[in-house]
Amino acid sequence: MASTITLPIRVFHWIIPVIDRIYLVNVTEQMVDAEPQEIITNDNLNARVDAQVYFKVKSDEESVKSSIYNVNNYKLQIVNLARTTLRNIIGTLTLKSANSERGKINAELYKTLHLETQNWGIEIVRTELKEIDPPKDVQETMNKVVKSENEKIAAIDSATAAETVADGVKRAKIKEAEGYKQSKILHAEGEAEAIKLVNEAADKYFVGNAQLLRKLEALEASLGQNAKIVIPTGSDLVNVIGEMAGIIPLDRKKL
Repeated sequence: MASTITLPIRVFHWIIPVIDRIYLVNVTEQMVDAEPQEIITNDNLNARVDAQVYFKVKSDEESVKSSIYNVNNYKLQIVNLARTTLRNIIGTLTLKSANSERGKINAELYKTLHLETQNWGIEIVRTELKEIDPPKDVQETMNKVVKSENEKIAAIDSATAAETVADGVKRAKIKEAEGYKQSKILHAEGEAEAIKLVNEAADKYFVGNAQLLRKLEALEASLGQNAKIVIPTGSDLVNVIGEMAGIIPLDRKKL
């Protein structure tokens, strides 16, 4: 069985001098700077704007030919298109909104470049908005406004913290006063109960016998001072004390 050997076919392109030319095309990713420019915003302020565009020539033969024959100096064209697009976009925005909507500006710039360069044989990889800087005097004013806002927020936070502390102290004092009030009430209730018991005892044991009551009060005062009192057995005072304490005095003779 005979084997088949495939040999590579080499194609030669003949270049006719003067008539034909050789073009070297870079198909790797490249970057161009749109160069800083002054753009008047919608609120009549001059903003310094700059951006970068990343692109590459597509590697297929048709795209390479398009990058040469469909556009004259695609790098320069990309720069001019990017600058014009930025003026159109930022011209409709205020300086403040332009700074706060950088992502939106970047997305619109990419979209416009992508659509406008489709027949150039190139691919817009990405765009990056480098800066949107206001005039120096406007920047100083903006910095002062930001500083003032930060100081205002700090003052509000400080006042809120002080109010919180004061409220805590106030609640603590209220609780302390309520505790003191409750203790006074309990103490007064105890005193009233004691007075009530004394009155009941007086009604029971000392009606018509004020002298015996005074003796008992003297006895209480003496016992409070750890004094020793000798009370004769069988006296009315002993009988009263014993009955109040639930003790029945014993006769010495029985002991």
